[in-house]
Amino acid sequence: MSGTPAPAPASPRRFRPSALRSRLALLTATAVAVAVAAVAAACWFVTKAQLQEQMDDSLRDAKFDGKATGDLLASCLSGGALPAPVFPGEYSVQIVAASGRTCTAPGSSPIPAQRDDIAVASGPRDDALHTTADGSGTRMRVHTRPLGGIGGAGPAAERFALSVARPVSEIDEPLGSLAWVLLTVSGIGVVGAGAAGLWVARAGLRPVDKLTGAVEHVARTEDLTVRIPVEGEDEIARLSRSFNAMATALASSRDRQAQLIADAGHELRTPLTSLRTNVELLARSDETGRAIPDADRAALMASVKAQMTELASLIGDLQELARPDTADRGSPPGIVALHEIAAAALERARLRGPGLTIGADLSPWYVRAEPAALERALVNVLDNAVKFSPPGGAVDVALDRHGELTVRDHGPGIPDAELPHVFERFWRSPSARSLPGSGLGLSIVARTVRQAGGTVVLRRPADGGGGTEALIRLPGAPAPPPGTA
Repeated sequence: MSGTPAPAPASPRRFRPSALRSRLALLTATAVAVAVAAVAAACWFVTKAQLQEQMDDSLRDAKFDGKATGDLLASCLSGGALPAPVFPGEYSVQIVAASGRTCTAPGSSPIPAQRDDIAVASGPRDDALHTTADGSGTRMRVHTRPLGGIGGAGPAAERFALSVARPVSEIDEPLGSLAWVLLTVSGIGVVGAGAAGLWVARAGLRPVDKLTGAVEHVARTEDLTVRIPVEGEDEIARLSRSFNAMATALASSRDRQAQLIADAGHELRTPLTSLRTNVELLARSDETGRAIPDADRAALMASVKAQMTELASLIGDLQELARPDTADRGSPPGIVALHEIAAAALERARLRGPGLTIGADLSPWYVRAEPAALERALVNVLDNAVKFSPPGGAVDVALDRHGELTVRDHGPGIPDAELPHVFERFWRSPSARSLPGSGLGLSIVARTVRQAGGTVVLRRPADGGGGTEALIRLPGAPAPPPGTA
């Protein structure tokens, strides 16, 4: 795959408001509504407290001419025989006697005397402030303060108090108007917040819409070249980068699978063609009655057997490579003795190269790996060394106390230009294409060693001699962990 990745395609349809977008707008509107309601309620109660305090202060501070107060008291004592003065229109004024009777100034609405008013008139209290209804049912805010006694000193003297009142409607009416204003402003604020929340949700989720469109396009067309432009460093940008990385990995995986299938088909074609040719020769001999010489027939049967063995080996290697790196293999890798696995692999290698001298110097080394996979990898390395060793040659195997396993043969070696390709799937050196093998053995070795956390390289021998040296490094220890069986 080359060239610039294709940008995310435009969606063929417009995204309808999603449930997520609607929920975001609703949550925004709800949050603003709660905040506005709290502020409006606080404003209303604070205003009410301030207006009531102002009215109470005005009642406490109400000052009247002393002559007017005296004339009102005289009118009350005379039973109305003397004229009563008129007080300012915003106040209702009346005299309250200690006996409970009242005398109201002209123009004022009579207010029934309360227990607190009588207590002020009789002396136990200095003043009283309360809300009550006058004779017409109008709610009034009343302040009562002592006025003094009449009729001389002693028990016969009667005491009086002066009550000054204002209608509570002076507070209720502006508060009602304020409530309507706050309600209207709150409603406008909530609607505006909902609209703003919907706009913010649309703007904020636009990258998500692009990502959704890209995912739907991939699901519909299986086009893994789609890439989403990444802007900024926020969560959406991280999600876009993750999607692009996933698409790249999937495209690479699909390409590798296609290449594996193509390579496997090519490798399978050769033994199948040879096997088919040999079988057809044997079948034609039986059909025509023309016997094949015994020597030729034995050679054909040996060729058939060799081709079947090569097919079985190739299919086994393909199955091993087809297993994902993270496949569930029953149980997690445990601690295994690398020197023991290497010794078992050496025995199998000696059976395959009976004319070779295979020497081994194995120090104890314990690693965490899958025993069967690790043994297969070591067998592949040893098979490679046996295959390229000359008749009567030697293969040297060593495992030192630092966990480095070396397998050295004395064959023709690998040219430097070919060393970078030895672990590629199905790659085979031009000089080795006439030898048996599928070209997958070293790929399996590299994969197994990588899964165990190690490294493997093929190189020229360190002593400068001929042949090839395989070096495998696996993390581990010269002794097993305590408690390991």
